[in-house]
Amino acid sequence: MFRALVIGVIAFALSLAMGQPTVAYLRRRKIGKAISEYLQSHNSKAGTPTMGGILIFVTVLIVTAPFNLQERLSILLPFSMIAVTGTIGFIDDLATLEGSARQGLSWRVKMVALFALGLATGLVLWKPLDIHGVAIPYRGFYDIGVWIVPVSVVVVFVTSIGVAVTDGLDMLSGTTTATAFAAYGVIAAFQGQPFLGAFCYTVVGAVMGFLWYNAYPARIFMGDTGALPLGSALAVVALMTQQWPVLPLIGVVFFVNVAVDVIQVGYFKLSGGKRVFKMAPLHHHFNELGMHETQVTIRFWMVGLIGAMLGVGLAIKV
Repeated sequence: MFRALVIGVIAFALSLAMGQPTVAYLRRRKIGKAISEYLQSHNSKAGTPTMGGILIFVTVLIVTAPFNLQERLSILLPFSMIAVTGTIGFIDDLATLEGSARQGLSWRVKMVALFALGLATGLVLWKPLDIHGVAIPYRGFYDIGVWIVPVSVVVVFVTSIGVAVTDGLDMLSGTTTATAFAAYGVIAAFQGQPFLGAFCYTVVGAVMGFLWYNAYPARIFMGDTGALPLGSALAVVALMTQQWPVLPLIGVVFFVNVAVDVIQVGYFKLSGGKRVFKMAPLHHHFNELGMHETQVTIRFWMVGLIGAMLGVGLAIKV
């Protein structure tokens, strides 16, 4: 556990050190985020540099390669997921910059990519890594065999989308993902998986370095460059610990946001244009009710922290 925490501190220091030159470079290149016409209260944020997630996924790759791959090649799975989804997010963010005529990658393209990555994850877990179980609190571990493949598709897809839609307010996705990875770092340590725990705290450190510059009022946004790799890697970690049933608790904010999006879109179509919420995802609903975004962020983070505490508590009761 000590080694994992030290690696996390190294990741924080690297992410923090890279932050200032990254923000300055993005500003010089005028790589600013275009704000949705429906978010009038966020108009002042237009032009804020995006793709700040590059601080996160590059830091994780740089730190993991020398410190956490030599003795445990299974870490190649979350390592590769971070690299691939970070690249996809980077390409998508490039097309959503202020003044760009393009709209970024379509949701159909993203969904196909996430489906394929979830399928690949399940196949790697099933055969090379021989990880195909599920941990049930108070019951123990159960082998589900090849069913780990479709489970992986669903977990990777939903978690990635959940983190992506949560990236809407300063610090919100960063604080909640850091909390979730810290929780799984504890679970991995409890299971005797020090390398996976070190990976979790590498992510925590990298995210904390990013949050230094994303604190309200944000000097940089995460974008899909950070949200997609964080969501997909969190899903992989949950699957590798076999503690994916508690993921909806540990990542409660992400799953609630996905559910709200589904309800909003479904009701809108069925009712002919009516809405259940003022705006989806849920954090924008509270924002539109007049709650300041720092209040929304802190309260959502507190809910996420309580969910993570409960999730870890159940995980160690297996």
